[in-house]
Amino acid sequence: MSLSSALISAQSVFTTTGQQTAIVSKNIANASNADYARRLALMGTSLNGAQVLSIQRSQNEALLKQNIVSISQSSAQSTLLSGLTTLKSALGGNDYEMAPSTYLASFRDALQTYASTPGNSTIAATVVSAAGDLVTSLNKTSAAVQDMRLDSDKEIATSVATLNGLLSDFETVNTAVQSAIGTGSDPSDALDQRDKILKQISEIVGISTVTRGSGDTVIYTSDGTVLFENKARQVTFTPTSGFDASTSGNGVYVDGVPLAAGTGGNTSGEGKLAALLQLRDEIAPQYQTQLDEIARGLVTLFQEGDPSGTPAVPYAPGLFTYTTSTPPATVPTAGTVEPGLAASLIVNPLAKDNPEMIRDGGFNGVIANTDNASGFSDLLDGFIDAFDGDLDFDATTGLDPQTTISSYATASVGWLEQLRSDASTANDNKTALLSRTAEALSNETGVSMDEELSLLLDLEQSYKASAKLVSTVDAMMAALLEAVG
Repeated sequence: MSLSSALISAQSVFTTTGQQTAIVSKNIANASNADYARRLALMGTSLNGAQVLSIQRSQNEALLKQNIVSISQSSAQSTLLSGLTTLKSALGGNDYEMAPSTYLASFRDALQTYASTPGNSTIAATVVSAAGDLVTSLNKTSAAVQDMRLDSDKEIATSVATLNGLLSDFETVNTAVQSAIGTGSDPSDALDQRDKILKQISEIVGISTVTRGSGDTVIYTSDGTVLFENKARQVTFTPTSGFDASTSGNGVYVDGVPLAAGTGGNTSGEGKLAALLQLRDEIAPQYQTQLDEIARGLVTLFQEGDPSGTPAVPYAPGLFTYTTSTPPATVPTAGTVEPGLAASLIVNPLAKDNPEMIRDGGFNGVIANTDNASGFSDLLDGFIDAFDGDLDFDATTGLDPQTTISSYATASVGWLEQLRSDASTANDNKTALLSRTAEALSNETGVSMDEELSLLLDLEQSYKASAKLVSTVDAMMAALLEAVG
């Protein structure tokens, strides 16, 4: 080998070693970056020696797609669980001590005590107070349900705005990827950014992707609607300013196609939008109907009147009634939900002024205790019997349509807890799956510090060998010049 050839070889080694070292250094600097894929220099040989031909980016499309699906499923499940936990907290937490069923049991106990001592005016006042606590529980729980719907609606609006922003960013990065591939440049940084945006999108809505030969990626929602193809599709949503039992929220539309809500405690939804729609439009409204049916049952149980009398007095709300404009409050139809009744339920103001009306009657002009006897308990005994009798409930509420009001109220709590328990178990499973898919993807595409440091040592040795070669050539050149001189 001539001295000039030796110098050219050394120069080539210095160049390639420098390029490889820069790549390894970049890998090491991004070792903790979950959105970074490891780079590797692909080497080749030429007349001038070894050289870096291209930079290869580690990737595994199958694992990436699996990870994206896991992100969507976990995001939806955690969002659903969060909403159900909020409802549970409104009912007092683990023991549901503030649930209507708890106050209903306390009210029945007070009523039973009054029935055994109907002449005790203090106990009569206690019954009215217990009735007030029960009404307050229904009012507050109904308000909490509607507040959760409003919060979900606001979060939907925020998520839609974020999603549209991410799609706009994706369009920019997707163009950069195609441009780099078309010009033969390294697209690795743009690909990292694109994958990162895909993961962020998948937290909001379930997606699947198809990448074309030019590097262009098309995004579909999990139900097949195009979300991005060449340009971002518009995701639209109109927020609702307030909610009550009769209010329906607006849908989320992807390029005019409605986004489906999830179903079940182990939600079928992918992405937080599906779970938020499920909470706002399915779970909360169904629980609201159960509350409204409990309220209707109370109005029905304590209705008063004498339609057989002369003149006939039709049955109308007694101890429990509800706020209404004209015409006056009436007893709702049996077995049919009266939307919003739990929110408007009140204790009859006449009972607060005269608690003994519970014993004697007279809320609607029909007095049962005509002799004003302190030991009269016929009405009270009738109320206790009614508590133990079956009522007709609306079958659409998801509970037994024919049972006692106490059993119905208890079943309502059980329905919510079962749903929350299923959501919690599913959340644990989906979180574990997400962790495993993320780890598998990282093992394939992430940076291993051990490998990078080992490669760095190899490059150091290569650099030292080239430096030694240059030093030897320098010594030989010096010797040659000295001999010529």
